[in-house]
Amino acid sequence: MSIRIDTVVTRGGDAGQTSLGDGQRVSKSSARIEAMGCLDELNAVVGLLQTQTKAGCVVRQELQRVQNLLFDMGADLCQPDGPKTEKARRVTGQVVVHLEGWIEQLRQKQAPLTSFVLPGGSVAAAWAHLARTQVRTTERRVVALAQQETVNPELLKILNRLSDYFFVLARHFNADGQDDILWTPG
Repeated sequence: MSIRIDTVVTRGGDAGQTSLGDGQRVSKSSARIEAMGCLDELNAVVGLLQTQTKAGCVVRQELQRVQNLLFDMGADLCQPDGPKTEKARRVTGQVVVHLEGWIEQLRQKQAPLTSFVLPGGSVAAAWAHLARTQVRTTERRVVALAQQETVNPELLKILNRLSDYFFVLARHFNADGQDDILWTPG
């Protein structure tokens, strides 16, 4: 697929509406646009998290794949069910299998949890926790959209796994859990 963007300023959204992938105009406050915006915010957080990794390392490569995945998920959401749906590319459940593999590879090196983990520790772990919470926000927005309109069900599965991925990634960045900040009740 070749994409060419010649103009950034279009003025098409000046009245508070934007276009979906099928050409339909919707309010920028719609549930679909809110969900897509949360994916964009999450992608920005992942980009910041990526700056905390070394070039060429496995985690950086995974994070680049996650960023592309998030863009694919946005493209999926941008194309609502309708006459042009057959042409839309949908994200598939194969992504979940990959994420589960990454999660298990990281988790195997980590000590079992004995308490809840507070966000923090290293800078990279803190960014991973922020990514995890942004995934949860995005997930809530996609659930809200799915209560109003048809949404690819694989998107919710992927978001749920991404939250798990960022949790174990945060522990990875905290010396595989050794430097986690544990919750101390009361």
